[in-house]
Amino acid sequence: MAKKTSAYDESKIKTLSSLEHIRLRTGMYIGRLGDGSNPDDGIYILVKEVVDNSIDEFIMGNGKQIDIVLKDNKVSVRDFGRGIPLGKVVECVSVINTGAKYNDEVFQFSVGLNGVGTKAVNALSSYFRVVSVRDGKYAEALFARGKLQSEKTGNAKPGIKNGTLVEFIPDEELFRGYHFHTEFLQKRFWNYACLNSGLEIRFNGEKFFSANGLLDLLGAETGNPLYPVCHYKGKQLEFAFSHTNNYGETYFSFVNGQYTSDGGTHLSSFKEGLLKGVNEYFRKNYKSEDVREGTSAAVAVKIQAPVFESQTKNKLGNTEIRSWIVNETKAAVVAWLHKNAEAAKKLEEKILANERLRTELNSVKKEAKEAAKKVALRIPKLTECRYHLDDGEKGANTMIFLTEGDSAAGSIKPSRDVNTQAVFSLRGKPENMYGKKRADIYRNAELYNMMMALGIENDVSGLRYEKIVIATDADNDGFHIRNLLLTFFLNYFEELVVNGHVFILETPLFRVRTKKETVYCYSESERDETVQSLGAQSEVTRFKGLGEISQKEFGQFIGEDIRLLPVSVQSLKKIPGILEFYMGKNTPARREFIMKNLLAEIDA
Repeated sequence: MAKKTSAYDESKIKTLSSLEHIRLRTGMYIGRLGDGSNPDDGIYILVKEVVDNSIDEFIMGNGKQIDIVLKDNKVSVRDFGRGIPLGKVVECVSVINTGAKYNDEVFQFSVGLNGVGTKAVNALSSYFRVVSVRDGKYAEALFARGKLQSEKTGNAKPGIKNGTLVEFIPDEELFRGYHFHTEFLQKRFWNYACLNSGLEIRFNGEKFFSANGLLDLLGAETGNPLYPVCHYKGKQLEFAFSHTNNYGETYFSFVNGQYTSDGGTHLSSFKEGLLKGVNEYFRKNYKSEDVREGTSAAVAVKIQAPVFESQTKNKLGNTEIRSWIVNETKAAVVAWLHKNAEAAKKLEEKILANERLRTELNSVKKEAKEAAKKVALRIPKLTECRYHLDDGEKGANTMIFLTEGDSAAGSIKPSRDVNTQAVFSLRGKPENMYGKKRADIYRNAELYNMMMALGIENDVSGLRYEKIVIATDADNDGFHIRNLLLTFFLNYFEELVVNGHVFILETPLFRVRTKKETVYCYSESERDETVQSLGAQSEVTRFKGLGEISQKEFGQFIGEDIRLLPVSVQSLKKIPGILEFYMGKNTPARREFIMKNLLAEIDA
């Protein structure tokens, strides 16, 4: 029998208003929705879009202070710029393609969504209020989910400074159960302050201010640089760099104030210019990997028409900027090295040490590859997926689960998405690699197999998955394995953590069910609330390990509703001390800490 199809005629064609389209296709405008547990979740993008407008005012020389208040999920942003022209307040926050950012004379280096940002915030907020003050007069408009509720104009109170106030509450119909984590906002505001030296941002009473730009940012992030930080600030390019004894490379890159976690043309051009500058000064032909190993750098560029690879602006695509960034970086590096002979000497010592290390590593890598070939043609303990990170859009959400033994892997493998989810099973607890040389990780067969599975046996540029997900049991052994893996990544591949590729899989601790309903709970408090809600007759099951969760059940926890806790770093400078304390030799200080906290738990 032929399949019945509905009529396709004029009546089926729909035209959505701009605000309706934003609410229906939210991801096109702000990326992910989320609940606030990830710094890239939508509620932070909403804050960013409003603050970006105030930053743009500062960039154009108007207003040196921004006051931000977060209380009961209501965000308030007040700048002291020029204020939105009073006759266009409603249009500027509700009509797409309306704004001054299309006029380069008014906004040269805009960081916002070019006429979309504030409209998106308006459409995605249950409450949205905007007030503009200009020369003793004001205009105010109140919205709910993008629809105008009221507006008024009048004379401002005496002494009220020019500027714009925006207040909004993200719509819980869209951002279900969301919660702001203030540390994510604090990190963003600190970056803003460093990218706009002289700007003062006040957030809930805390002051963020930088007098020295990226020099302050890198100083806060980098511990024990081998030589004083090189800092350069031009009209459109600013950078700061030094070397440390850490493994790998760490970069913080920005375009018009936007953090680009995946870098882009500006970052690759900076790296090229750095290499050329170093080689010109030393009159050598050092390899790029020897110059860059151990580098810690921050790079910021301002350009008029940035082209990003996605709406969330993680990677810059403009190719026309390469030449001038390379040349300006090269010239600045050569000039700085001539002025800082002692620093230049230490830089060359680091490069020569990197050469020796690379020679040793190449020998060890060759041995490890030969040993791996003898084991099997395929990577042991790896269950592959179809697509990978270099497969364009199809690889955008790929992930690999690092599991604790075959039992946990046995639950994940049958219920995973074979297109985007891979599994690598650890034999048990990996070796604690803290304090070991980089060559040692290539001599460890299991860790080498894991690196091959991830595609990072040469360097992080070969990463095969968007997300590395640590999936261990919620018990002491599971937590220990988690810490050992994090120690490994932070020691040797910290850029994977800095760039947001490492996550912890959250799985339920309890299942509460009746004959009619089943609820999975991720904490004891959730369990207690659910038992109270479902009644005393409900049955409670405590999952001791991932292997206890059936294949049918597990599919729910790694599908659309997967809960991933991002591993983020507030300050790279603190990492060595933390790793030394928890993963180094068993010092008296750590024994005292353990005993103190163990006794506290027993007393409780």
